[in-house]
Amino acid sequence: MQQQLKIAMGCDPAAYDFKVEILRVMEQNGYSVYDVGCDSAQEGLFATEAKKVADLVVSGQVDRGILLCGTGQGMAMAANKVPGVRAALCFDIFQAIMSREHNNANILCTGAWMITVPEALRMIEAWLFANYAGHHQDGLALMDAYDREGREG
Repeated sequence: MQQQLKIAMGCDPAAYDFKVEILRVMEQNGYSVYDVGCDSAQEGLFATEAKKVADLVVSGQVDRGILLCGTGQGMAMAANKVPGVRAALCFDIFQAIMSREHNNANILCTGAWMITVPEALRMIEAWLFANYAGHHQDGLALMDAYDREGREG
């Protein structure tokens, strides 16, 4: 377990209960997780929570981010608008590991309607243990260039 990692987690109302349970277990297992919200199953916007996590990751205030919504799709789309983010939408361990090892994903997105809490916890654990292996450095460099182009106009 990589307890030294700083992790930010956010959700929308559709995944609030899902997030609460995942957060509880992760904290019991010794992880330091910064919960950015949302704070209820009634109020919150996926794009707002995605931006909070994305900004924390890109600024280096946390090492990685986890975003949860109904399907995970909205969170991934919103987070990937922030330059420097490589948010991966995953529903199983293989996808999660490959997103780290091959694409150096820094945010994991998934959906409360798509997988169970135990599946999500196993996937998150695998993702946190996986490390970038340098397989696609040229592609990642090109994505970084796209980010710079977007910021420069």
